Amino acid sequence: MKLYMHPVSTACRPVRLFAAENNIAMDEEFIDLMKGAHMQPPYSNINPNCLVPMLEDGDLKLTESSAILKYLADKIGSPAYPKDLKQRAKVNEIMDWINSQFYRESGYNLCYPQLFAHLKRRSDEAQAGTLEVGKENTKRWLKVLNDYWIGPNNTYLTGNTITIADYFAACIVTLCEVIGVDFSAYPNVQRWLAAMKKLPHWDKVNEAFNGLREAVKGQKFVTLA
Repeated sequence: MKLYMHPVSTACRPVRLFAAENNIAMDEEFIDLMKGAHMQPPYSNINPNCLVPMLEDGDLKLTESSAILKYLADKIGSPAYPKDLKQRAKVNEIMDWINSQFYRESGYNLCYPQLFAHLKRRSDEAQAGTLEVGKENTKRWLKVLNDYWIGPNNTYLTGNTITIADYFAACIVTLCEVIGVDFSAYPNVQRWLAAMKKLPHWDKVNEAFNGLREAVKGQKFVTLA
C-alpha cells in the first residue's frame, strides 16, 4: 500500500495515526502542498481532486480520509470499526457529523481563512463576516461535542472503547489549537483529547503539525474567546 500525504495535513494525520498505532505497513509519498505539488502532474494525473491523502492498494484508489480509515480498519479486522450494525452506525454518524458540521465551520470558516492566503476572503468585510460565523458555529458544535457526543462518562466518542471516529475527530479538533483555541470551557473535550494524546504514536505523527502550531504562536488570530 502507498499513502500520498503531507504530515501537517488535517486529513492525513488521522490515517497516519491509525496506521502507526496498528502497525499497518505502507509506503508514504510526500506531496509538498506548500509548493503546490498536489495541483500539478504527476499527482494531479492520478488524483484529479488534487488533495491529500490518497491511498493506493493494488488497483484500488481511495481519496477521502474517512473512507481510508474504514477500509484500513476492515482490512485488518480492527475492533476500532465495530462489526455490530448499530455500533458501526454510531461510528459512521459521528464521523459524518465531524466532517460536515464541525470541520466545515472550525476548519473552513475559522482556521483556514486565517492560516492560508488562498482561502482568505476577498475583502476585509467578507473575511470578518466569515470568521464571525465560523467562530459562533464552532462554539456551538464544541458544546454539542462536549455535552452530547462525549458527555461526562465516555472516555471516547462512542463509549469507552476507541474507534476510528476518535482518530478522525481528534486530528480535526486539534486544528483549532493552531489559532490558539482554549478548550477549558469544554472539559469533556479537553479530557478526551488528553486521552488521545496519550496514544504511543501521537507525538511522532503530529510532529510536523506541532511545528506549524509553534511557528505561528504569537500571531493574532480570531479565536473563540
